[in-house]
Amino acid sequence: MNSATNPTARRATRRTLTAALLGATALCAVLGTTAAAAQPAERPAGPCLPKVVTAWAGAWNGTDPQALGALFTADSTYTDQGLGVTFHGRQEIAGWKARTDSLIENVHVTVEAVHQDGSHLTVEALYAGHLKGAPEPFAVPMATLLDLGEHHLIAADQDYYSLTSVLAQSGLPADWTPPTH
Repeated sequence: MNSATNPTARRATRRTLTAALLGATALCAVLGTTAAAAQPAERPAGPCLPKVVTAWAGAWNGTDPQALGALFTADSTYTDQGLGVTFHGRQEIAGWKARTDSLIENVHVTVEAVHQDGSHLTVEALYAGHLKGAPEPFAVPMATLLDLGEHHLIAADQDYYSLTSVLAQSGLPADWTPPTH
């Protein structure tokens, strides 16, 4: 039974998301953003969501890798903290989206809340999909830190989620690594 239908798993997922958000908020404090200064946005519903977050989620949920890359500044960075990899610039970021799409069926992000302090955004989301070849799909909480640069483009993106949870929910061993192409 997955976390979408199991109330106990949903509560555990919410606790994990809260812990991830608290960790992300602490990281924001280290990076110069205070938790006290961060103002939560209303629950995401249409126009309440910042445009860049709507576009970011839409690009992850879409099939065009260039749509994601286009949201970033020319000298941007994208760090997937779950895997410990960083990409630089629009082309590498678009390439990461293409690689993700080749490994995960129906990869999607569901934004649950956004907290903004100036050009710093913390996004609480559910990251889900089905790793190709895995017995089960996954849906794990994710916290994303977005720093905006010129023209409201993303200068830095850091995604935090539990790779261990992704693999466990997918029915894969903890030491599983994706195939190389």
